[in-house]
Amino acid sequence: MHSAQADAYLRRLGVRNPAWPTVDVLRELQLRHLQAVPFENLSVHLGEKIVLEEKRLLDKVVGARRGGFCYELNGSFGALLGALGYDVSLLAARVYGEGGRLGIPYDHLALRVRTVDAGEWLADVGFGALSHWPLALEERREQEDPGGAFRIVEAGPDAAGVRGAPAAGGGVGAPDLDLVRDGTPVYRLEMRPRVLQDFAAGAWWHSTSPESHFGQSLVCSRITEDGGRITLSGRQLKETAADGTRDERELETDEEVLAVYRERFGIELDRVPVVRGSGGEVG
Repeated sequence: MHSAQADAYLRRLGVRNPAWPTVDVLRELQLRHLQAVPFENLSVHLGEKIVLEEKRLLDKVVGARRGGFCYELNGSFGALLGALGYDVSLLAARVYGEGGRLGIPYDHLALRVRTVDAGEWLADVGFGALSHWPLALEERREQEDPGGAFRIVEAGPDAAGVRGAPAAGGGVGAPDLDLVRDGTPVYRLEMRPRVLQDFAAGAWWHSTSPESHFGQSLVCSRITEDGGRITLSGRQLKETAADGTRDERELETDEEVLAVYRERFGIELDRVPVVRGSGGEVG
């Protein structure tokens, strides 16, 4: 990413170009990203091909002012952080599903970020509703966040008896880690660094498989400036304030739906997305 692209990205987030890659700056960047760039799967239902190449991601997130899901959002955010001087690694994760079973390999993309002043952090702007701030990777005590109480722990067996990679003493390398929120495992991180193209099969599966929840429903969601959340799921609009109070309503017309995408998420669409047929291809 060259400097002009980084500047354009920062303008989208409403953040000035930072002097140093510190943890305080990382916290601001993650929160502003979650507020400004929606988590959305609209491309899956609009027939838009998802290509995991840095230029294509920047064209979508910065140029077209769209959002995306984990591969796109954390892929582009990782490129921005690298351009700002952070040491960034892409990490693969498997998301815990029903019954505590792990999802497919390369189910999720998260970021390991090293700052100049405070060690390594888990940054994630591509999970939907998760932590608002980066989490200290080496901290094993509970970390309080507006999104919940989080812990990072060495992975044990999942519901199917699958164990994480053991610690270095076992000769395999760094141990897998489980991210836990409010006592419930969220996803399992593999600590081996990856490259963006490693996630192509996961992105394809989530874009095309009838078993993926991304193909079964529409979602567009972001954190609001007051710490709440706004989510549009098809025609259902949910607004949750920071104190937990919620307002829900059904949008009746296509014009209303397009206006919410435009005015509340900054997304200009020429037609309303419709959930694609089961098993349909993308792009």
